[in-house]
Amino acid sequence: MTRGLPRSLHLPRTPAPSLRAYASVAGTPRPSASSPASPFIVFDREVKRLQRNRVASDKERSRLTDYVKEEVAANMVDRLLDIKRRFPTVLDIGSGPGFISKHLDPEITQKLIMTDSAETMLYRDADLESEVPIERIVCDEEDLPFEENSQDAIMSCLSMHWINDLPGTLVQIRRILRPDGVFIGSMFGGDTLFELRTALQLAEIEREGGFSPRISPMTNSQSVTSLLNRAGFNLSTVDVDEIQIRYPSIYELVDDLKWMGESNAVINRRPHLRRDTLLAAASIYKEMHGLEDGTIPATFQIMHMIGWKPSPNQQKPAKRGSGTMNLGDVLGDGTQKPLM
Repeated sequence: MTRGLPRSLHLPRTPAPSLRAYASVAGTPRPSASSPASPFIVFDREVKRLQRNRVASDKERSRLTDYVKEEVAANMVDRLLDIKRRFPTVLDIGSGPGFISKHLDPEITQKLIMTDSAETMLYRDADLESEVPIERIVCDEEDLPFEENSQDAIMSCLSMHWINDLPGTLVQIRRILRPDGVFIGSMFGGDTLFELRTALQLAEIEREGGFSPRISPMTNSQSVTSLLNRAGFNLSTVDVDEIQIRYPSIYELVDDLKWMGESNAVINRRPHLRRDTLLAAASIYKEMHGLEDGTIPATFQIMHMIGWKPSPNQQKPAKRGSGTMNLGDVLGDGTQKPLM
């Protein structure tokens, strides 16, 4: 099974024919599909659903921009393989067309359940063969239609950064898992596209006297660890990786983000990005972050998380003070000190 994407990749793309095609998707904010218990509504999830369905309607074009999510999905399946256990069923939340499904085989699981709120995106690759049986369910990630203690393993590949009620969704995931079931997820971290964020902010301040949120607000690893613990997961771990992609210019980057289904969907976004502002942002981006070969880098920070549903027979950390061996002896520094 072929895996891996170079951490620095030059995409041989042609220059953008039109600047206007790379503006953020326009639209009036619509009521969110967020859970009623959510204290904040940051994202317009109906707009996000429409954006993802729109790009998925052009199968071949949207497949060209799967490279980041496919790389992360392969990494996630490797983490699943590190667990010395096989899972009869794996549930993929916010699956998109099936990035995780491409890396699964019958030795890992006997069935994959894929869920997504965007139906066209969910069925985009339904005509492609898969090594494991797949069931597709259209549902909102904030309102999962699964029974308690019904799933062996749950995964989510780069979709949870668009969820308004992230704590509520994590609680639902823990409830759905069987005891000692595992959740393996990935999210874009707060430093994702920091180059694009700063370039757009500086350009808007220069040309328009202020800036609006053009890049989605994202969380950090400390917050994710806290959220996993609050949701009731045991043995939670979070680690951070970065993937850097090279683009000819800001226009190809913004175009690829659109075809990834990652266009702006913040509730209070401005509907349009002015042409002169985008031109200024392109210049600022290249000046601040441009590489010697004339390309620009775009950083995708990936937060990988693992959490386990509590179980009576689950491995637990030893009690504080119960150790019987001195750490200095283990490290071999020759010291002899009492434990207490």
